[in-house]
Parts: sequence; C-alpha cells; structure tokens
Amino acid sequence: MSYLWSSDEVAEAAGGNSLAEWNAEGVSIDSRTVSSKDLFIALTGPNFDGHDFVRDAMAAGAAAAIVKHVPENCKGTHEENKLVLVDDTLDALYGLARSARLRADARITAITGSVGKTGTKEALRRVLSGHENVHANAGNLNNALGVPLSLARMPRNTRFGVFEMGMNHAGELTPLSFLVKPDIAIITAVEAVHLEFFDSVDSIANAKAEIFSGLRSGGTAVLPINSPYMPLLRKSADAAGSHQTITFGDSEHADAKLIGVKIDEGMTHVIAELFGRKLSYTIGIAGRHIALNSLAVLAAIHALDLDPFLAASHFEDIKPGRGRGTRHTLPWQSGSIVLVDESYNASPASIIALTETLGEYKEEERRILVLGDMLELGKHGPDLHAALAEPILNCDIDLVFTTGSLMKRLSDALPPAVRGGHAKDPASLMPVLKSSLRSGDIVAVKGSFGSNMNQIISGLSRVPRKHVDSPSFTISGNQLGKG
Repeated sequence: MSYLWSSDEVAEAAGGNSLAEWNAEGVSIDSRTVSSKDLFIALTGPNFDGHDFVRDAMAAGAAAAIVKHVPENCKGTHEENKLVLVDDTLDALYGLARSARLRADARITAITGSVGKTGTKEALRRVLSGHENVHANAGNLNNALGVPLSLARMPRNTRFGVFEMGMNHAGELTPLSFLVKPDIAIITAVEAVHLEFFDSVDSIANAKAEIFSGLRSGGTAVLPINSPYMPLLRKSADAAGSHQTITFGDSEHADAKLIGVKIDEGMTHVIAELFGRKLSYTIGIAGRHIALNSLAVLAAIHALDLDPFLAASHFEDIKPGRGRGTRHTLPWQSGSIVLVDESYNASPASIIALTETLGEYKEEERRILVLGDMLELGKHGPDLHAALAEPILNCDIDLVFTTGSLMKRLSDALPPAVRGGHAKDPASLMPVLKSSLRSGDIVAVKGSFGSNMNQIISGLSRVPRKHVDSPSFTISGNQLGKG
C-alpha cells in the first residue's frame, strides 16, 4: 500500500463518518504546510479554529479533512463530501495515533530528558537509517500535539520508530507513553529546567520517569548512571515492568561506558566500552555531553539486537540541527571568526556543557560566550544565572557578553576582565559585540527560545534567520515542542 490512510480506516480510527472514498498520504494540522493528498485535521484552540482553514487546506490539495462541524464556506461544495465528522477533532487525532501504533509491527524507542533528547533522537534515527522503514518525529514535535501527530504519520510498514517526548508539567508524559507504547525508554538527564512549574528537581525526576508508564512488558530502560536520581529512575522502570536496565555514563559500573573523549574542529572522538567490548568512533558534533548521549544511542541499538559497531560508524555523519551547535566560519576583519549557533534553547546544564566544550578549543585566539536569559526557572532563575560564573571561569572563557534581566546576574558575578558587555536585549548588545570581536575568535551564542538569541546569529552572519513551526492555532507557547 502506498497510501497512509484510507477513508474507511480514518472513519474507524477517528470515530467518524466519511461520505466519499479517498486515500491520504500524510497528516497535517497546519493549513499553511498542507501537502497534496494530506489528511487535514481541524484542531481548535483559544486563538484559532482550524475549521476556518479547511477550505484553504482543500485548495492546497488535501485529500480530506476531519472536522467537528461543516464550515459555512464548505457547505454545498464538492469539499463537503470529503469531510469526516467527529465529536472532537483532538480525540480523532489521538484515535489515529493509537491505530497507527497498533497496526505497525514496529520496535519503538521513546526518549525524554531535561537536555539532549532532540540530539539523541536524531542520532538514533540517523544510525538506524541504514535499515528499511525507520520513522521518527520531525524536529521537536514532542508534546501533546506533536507526539500523536507524529504517530499518525507513521507508515504501517515501519520497522523502527524513534519518538522524542517533552514536558514542562507533571502528568504530561504518562498519556504520551501509553500512546507510543515504547519497547525501549531512554532518559538522557534530569536537570534544573522548567522550575517555574516544579517545586524541586526531584519532582522533575518523577515527571521524567512517567515515560515508563506505557513501556511494553519486557521492555528496556536506558538510564544515566551518573545522575543522582538513578535509584528513583531505576525503581520507576522496574515498577513499570522493565525487563532490563542499561546504564550509560563515565562510571566504571556503566554498561555503556565512556573511556575517553577528545574535541577537535567541531568533532568529538570517542573511546567507549559496551558490555565489555571496546569501540572507538567519531561524532560530527562537538561536546563531551554529545559523547555521553551517544552511549545511550548504542545502548538502544544493543537492546534492538542490532550491531553497535556498525551503528557507531554512522556517528560521523551526524550534524547539528539549526540553533543546536551548528558552526559557521565567517569573514571578519582580515581573517575569520568561528560562530557556534546554540541559539535554539538553554538551561543551566546545557550552558555548562557548551562552556566545557568551548574550553576545549585551544587553537582560536579567544573563546567568547554570548548568553541570553534562561527561561521557565521560576524563583530559582536569578541564582541559577549567577551560579554559571564558576563553571565559566573554570573553563578559561575569555569574554562573556550577556543580554536580558536574568543574565545581568551572571554579568555582575563575573570579574570585570571577563565581562564583555551587557544589554537589555540582543539588538542593543549587537554594536558592543561587533566592535569587540577580532579575527581568530570562536563565539558561541546560547539562550532560551524566548530570549531571541537568533538575532545575534543573524546580526553576525548577516543572514536573516527566524524560528518556524507554529500551526494554524495556538494552545500555549511553543505549541508542538517542549523541553
């Protein structure tokens, strides 16, 4: 079968009725990105109603649409016969997701974590790409909309699935885990993120452990052995019926153990050991944290009964996504600078990881950080920003430029010689930053999505850049992805 969904399958899975026969080759919830023969689902939110865009979706080539009611501009038209009427369009999306999971004889890995989950998902997807029929959620479609949408897009002949799951409140991962029903569940890390919505990191650990809720009987948990929350995570996995737990990290007791790592020219060279078998490989992204997360990938490969040595040979082909560590060499004065774009998101753990990676670069003239506010840290935010001063100084960073009211706390905590400059917003910081840079510098830019540090990247590279991925309705914040 070349199609993804038939009209009869959609009617049964979504609990609706279809007046015509059709086949859909994709699923969309955004009328602006509908492709030919997509099934469009008219979701509703507080700011938009997808029913207002059904006619647009049809005009763009949609095969059909799932709706709660017939839009006025579709009544009496040929499009009306291509509408599947349901009681609730969000329930219909979840119905498609459940049906897609049940019909596919796929082995699925689910990934969550305070940091590193998107990179780990992409790495696992990449090393599995040598096998037929691999499916993963695109970008960071990882929340209550993104996960069911990604499942609904999963072909029936999928052999391996990889699903990232994000959350910023307790109770969000449980329904997603039951929906995905993973064979393998990975937790990359438990760190101080989203503290605006949690009273402690312990609460975050419990929320991350919800990924085991839907773990299939006899499944595998892959856990970070160096985490202080390792006992809690293992207990949760065992309670959920995990058949085995595989640990990763730099502890001598880890099943997937990091032995050595070297950072060089944007690459990470790794020596590791997996269940007593030594292997070495190169990753096309720089960072010790990248090396650690690669061990989680190899642990999943082992649990899938595949060859970890073959998988490791594909790591060199992995490249960072935009805003997640991409490197650009830019002409500057009589030479050039190296710009590291980490502008997509930030947390204390990820900024420390970036700082440690930057400290490994010895060939550049100066190592410079440009940092924007880390958001969703609640009452802990000011202190967590100030606390970054110690790891920054320990890594011999030459200059730190900051923007935002929270990062002002970091600027004040740094010695005057390390303060490059502070401004209230990225646009105000640009003149100071540009006048300070010189040929030979390596400049790393990082901040939370809402701190708009992509403006710094645009200003330095002179290439307009913007974040995308908002559907034709708004539920809250970044609608399809969470941390």
